[in-house]
Amino acid sequence: MKVEIFSDFSCPFCYIGEKELERAIEEAGYTGQVEIEFKAFQIDSGAPKEKGQDFYEYLIAYHKVTLEEAKQMTVGIVERAKEVGLAYNYDDMKTAHTEKAHRLSKWTKQYSKEVAYHKALMAAYHIEGKDLNDEAVLLTVIEDIGLNVVEAKEVLSSSDAFIEELNEDRYDAQQIGVQSVPFFVFENRYGIKGAEPNEVFVRTLHQTAEMVGVKSSLKMVGNGENACADGECKL
Repeated sequence: MKVEIFSDFSCPFCYIGEKELERAIEEAGYTGQVEIEFKAFQIDSGAPKEKGQDFYEYLIAYHKVTLEEAKQMTVGIVERAKEVGLAYNYDDMKTAHTEKAHRLSKWTKQYSKEVAYHKALMAAYHIEGKDLNDEAVLLTVIEDIGLNVVEAKEVLSSSDAFIEELNEDRYDAQQIGVQSVPFFVFENRYGIKGAEPNEVFVRTLHQTAEMVGVKSSLKMVGNGENACADGECKL
């Protein structure tokens, strides 16, 4: 079954929501049976395209708050991230213009590396505090997932490369009324808006699987030590 994810690399809730989906797929028994496709959705197309601004400085300027107040604003999302095993790093995080990152994502799709690229770049931004405006950061991820860095540089050097694909994603978002991310579309039938709890994803996966005729696999729990077999019980 297919799940389309409208997402942006700079969106903290997107990373959390994607982790919830990933965990739900495993828990519900659909590992290897779900096709993930990412749809680009830039939440701040007006962000600077050069060096990213310190995230706390951005909050201070945008919300007219003190540094301590800016730090307090991130506490809730940091705690929510911990629930899915993510350690967000707002001390090093910077604002980002994500067009280049999304264009590279479209390029990786032809090599079936889109999911690997997405995961790696999300971690680089939210956990390692890397600047997504820095092409060197993007190219390091490309190298790490085993793709050709020279080809990736050519994509970045052409401002028109994969722009049409990004425009198509924007059109798709408008058609189904996506106004915020993350937004998950299951087989064009069910939608989840936001980083909902794990059980919401599990339930929606089961509903979608029933609709398309996919059966979940048996998930083994336990080590089998306290059991009897072949006429003998291990005491």
